[in-house]
Amino acid sequence: MKKLTKKYLKELTFEIIGAAIEVHKEMGPGLLEQVYEECMVYELELRGIKATRQQRVPIKYKGKILEADLRYDLLVENCIVVELKAVLEMIPIFEAQVMSYARILEVPKAILINFTCENIFKHGQKTFVNEFFRILPEG
Repeated sequence: MKKLTKKYLKELTFEIIGAAIEVHKEMGPGLLEQVYEECMVYELELRGIKATRQQRVPIKYKGKILEADLRYDLLVENCIVVELKAVLEMIPIFEAQVMSYARILEVPKAILINFTCENIFKHGQKTFVNEFFRILPEG
């Protein structure tokens, strides 16, 4: 991973969204989320980008690590959490979910991608930053 800066995260975000656009172009809408997840991991790999998937999110409550089975979809280069959806309507809880993952994982950026749309760039993605992002150098 390169030095973590706002510029690096912007470039990585561009690559992630580009990968989602490519997957959407190849596969189209209407498939299960799991299919898009597999395709995204492979597309990112083709671009030389590392991503882990379906790893447990450690829940710490009042100093105790809990055994909750909370899992993110993708963690890209250990700095951007990506939540994938294949739904007709995006609802606010999806945004809260991906932002919670970013906060708990202490990563500065989160991306929510929905493959059930006509155009990923215009209607199928939304990015979020948090307090970890705000303290990063511009780079």
